[in-house]
Amino acid sequence: MKILLALFALLMPAAAMAADGVTLVSQVFVEHAQTAPDGKTVTTRDKPDVVVPGDNLVFVLSYRNDGAQPATDLVLTNPVPDSVSFSSTDDANAVVSVDGGKTWGALRSLTVVVADGVSRPAEAADVTHIRWSLTRPVPSGGAGELSFRGVVK
Repeated sequence: MKILLALFALLMPAAAMAADGVTLVSQVFVEHAQTAPDGKTVTTRDKPDVVVPGDNLVFVLSYRNDGAQPATDLVLTNPVPDSVSFSSTDDANAVVSVDGGKTWGALRSLTVVVADGVSRPAEAADVTHIRWSLTRPVPSGGAGELSFRGVVK
């Protein structure tokens, strides 16, 4: 069964909690691994029209400081769509939330309360948000990208 996901649901805006003048652009791609004629695996990224359960997605958050001054203490938060199970991020300093952004930490340090009121260790599928805190100022005109991966539920 194919699931049509509206692009606005996949491209939920990230929240910038930092300097004025920082522009954010959020994109999502479906990642496909294909075997090339030489037998090597080639990974491609395509813009999604239709996604199905099990599709691997890459969410890319691009930022640019269009302000006149360096952007310091830049914190970027991106929600994980309900229809996606978080997989990973390449940034070891990123933190996640499993409770809608109320608390943050490394996934291994978080817990969730299940229906019977018992706590259990949080799992990747529990992640609701991801947050990056940039340790270096972003100079005027400076830009960068952050990303995370997920799988369509």
